[in-house]
Amino acid sequence: MHSHTLDLDNRGSLAQTLAGDDWIVACLCAAWCGTCAGYRAAFETMAARHPDMHFVWIDIEDQAEVVGELDVDNFPTLLIQRRDVVAFFGTMLPDPALAERLIAAQVATDEAELVRLAGSSAERRQWQVECNLRTLLANAQR
Repeated sequence: MHSHTLDLDNRGSLAQTLAGDDWIVACLCAAWCGTCAGYRAAFETMAARHPDMHFVWIDIEDQAEVVGELDVDNFPTLLIQRRDVVAFFGTMLPDPALAERLIAAQVATDEAELVRLAGSSAERRQWQVECNLRTLLANAQR
């Protein structure tokens, strides 16, 4: 299973792990959030169902140096990317079935279409600059 919790000690190794071609599904939450606490078990279950993907749990307060200025309006917030293309960034209802459908839709989209969609709106272009987890981790290492 490729399930990770981002912490101070694993930033470098996680950055290396995420450098491949696998999909990344990150959940941005906070320790004090009751909704997040309940969603975490569902997130781990999704990770177990998708061993070909990397699922990353990120506490935005503990990892503020990494997530920086990401605009997290509510919890849980999901970030889905393949390589350096951010396919989705936004708040989700804490319903694992919705997250599963969203993940399936992204995975079913071919790479050329993912790239096209990434540049298709101002919001999506902004995701590419601000929300790329691989870039955020690399910048936190400096």
